[in-house]
Amino acid sequence: METAKNILQSVILRIGSHEIMVANLLIVILIILVTKVLLWIIRKAIFRKQMVERMEMSNAYSLFQIIKYIIWIVAILFMLQTLGISITVLLAGSAALLVGIGLGLQQTFNDFVSGIILLVEGTTKVDDVLEIDGEVIKIQEIGIRTSKGLTRDDIVVIIPNSLITTNKVINWSHQSKKTRFWISVGVAYGSDVDLVIRVLEESALEHPEIRDKNHISARLVDFGSSSLDFHLLFFSDNVFRIEKIKAEIRQIINRKFIENGIIIPFPQIDLHVKDLPGNFIQTK
Repeated sequence: METAKNILQSVILRIGSHEIMVANLLIVILIILVTKVLLWIIRKAIFRKQMVERMEMSNAYSLFQIIKYIIWIVAILFMLQTLGISITVLLAGSAALLVGIGLGLQQTFNDFVSGIILLVEGTTKVDDVLEIDGEVIKIQEIGIRTSKGLTRDDIVVIIPNSLITTNKVINWSHQSKKTRFWISVGVAYGSDVDLVIRVLEESALEHPEIRDKNHISARLVDFGSSSLDFHLLFFSDNVFRIEKIKAEIRQIINRKFIENGIIIPFPQIDLHVKDLPGNFIQTK
């Protein structure tokens, strides 16, 4: 017993008059283990089937993230106290250093605050489809400083949280479950407009992922410089992969245009050459 006590009181690190003993290190390790076990229990409680049924999965994720950060902050404070480090003295002694660090890490601090806003406010959630600076991204994870997203090219991107909270962002997931999209196409002048409209609508109907087939609509929208311009409007709930759906519908349109003799024109310019009278031609 005396031997164990001596081992626990053994000093493993001495800084000036401050000593860190084996007992202090064991308590720190115990705090870490207890924190991890506590978070595991909380995670199981939040994500159990009954709880998830009462709230959205993204809300449950945000709640767990907030609880996790709070618990880790408390655990770190306990560990510092165990090691004999006073937070008040530490902050007072490093005030000037913290001012310099704060000036250099303004953007990082902004990202931290933005992360808290995202988790608390709930305007952006996991699995939301966002359009940021023209790039469509599906949010996979919201962290305290950065968020992780997946592009339509299946590339994982790391996004600073301030980019989401301070920029103009389109959240496609805040729309109704179905969103209207359109495809533009031009046909040659002289084409049968009624036939073009019917073919366009039939092309959308052929695609299996088009929702609300009663609201498919094709319109003549403009008289272009080289073509009659049409829009094909349709609804889909697959917002994230909509470009793939559009490409497949364009393939159907092209096939049906060929079958029905409808021509997609290319830009053409008519050049008229006029003969000038002889006295306009000067010779040296």
